[in-house]
Amino acid sequence: MSTHDIIKQFEPQQHNLLHILHALQDANPANYLTEEALEQTARHLGVTKSSVYGVARYYTMFSLKPRGKFIIRVCASAVCELLKVNEVIEALEEELQIKIGETTKDGTFTVEQSECLGQCQEAPSMMINDKVHNNLDRGRIRKILQEYRS
Repeated sequence: MSTHDIIKQFEPQQHNLLHILHALQDANPANYLTEEALEQTARHLGVTKSSVYGVARYYTMFSLKPRGKFIIRVCASAVCELLKVNEVIEALEEELQIKIGETTKDGTFTVEQSECLGQCQEAPSMMINDKVHNNLDRGRIRKILQEYRS
């Protein structure tokens, strides 16, 4: 479905901006919002491109650069911090050979940091696309990544 077709599914009202941006990003195989998508959204809603860009930059769930097929969001809240989220990050970076904010060379994984995933009771946590994974340690991370690789 084209960018135009996706945007036309929504009434041209400003309260639809987040819905439009999510739909556009979800439809993009590289999981990001293109300049064209931002421009067309602004025209459709009758707002400036900078206001659409500002919203896309503000929310961490949106990206303006290509990302992997699987987006790994690592919770960095105070609770996860206490429960050694740094070890989770180290394990991901070691396993995937990338740093936070980067995408694997094969375009499979992107690792991002998130403020809170609302999983404090089972921290440390990460989310891969829409699925949450809790009680993480190096072995569990290795197993989870292997499942996504298959």
